[in-house]
Amino acid sequence: MNNMRMLSEEEETSDGVEVTWEDQKQINTFAKLNARLRGIEDRLEQLKQEKEALDDLSTELELMDEDQIVLYKLGESFLHLSQADALARLAIDQASVSSQLAELGGVAEECERGMKDLKVRLYAKFGKAINLDE
Repeated sequence: MNNMRMLSEEEETSDGVEVTWEDQKQINTFAKLNARLRGIEDRLEQLKQEKEALDDLSTELELMDEDQIVLYKLGESFLHLSQADALARLAIDQASVSSQLAELGGVAEECERGMKDLKVRLYAKFGKAINLDE
């Protein structure tokens, strides 16, 4: 059975809580932080996959013969590198990805802290009248 129904005007406005300009700014800030966090989480997932691929590549390069030439992708191009040069370049790329992961992780934590603080304030004022969960 479908238990959905329209609210009467009394039920709709029974809270009597007025939304001030400051409240609206806090709600907008929460929405911006939430959108930013979703983008960061997507980028973090991409970076984790890239880091895993680089780790797998490192293992493969270490197992191959030292005198073989490797096609190493740099941006949109492929370079012919020796195994040692490819391993050195790979170490640089791994360090770059790791630092990006750490940096974005910190930004994500900062967004989550800001959202948590805003949730506490907004739920304290509006209670069930506002939904800040996904």
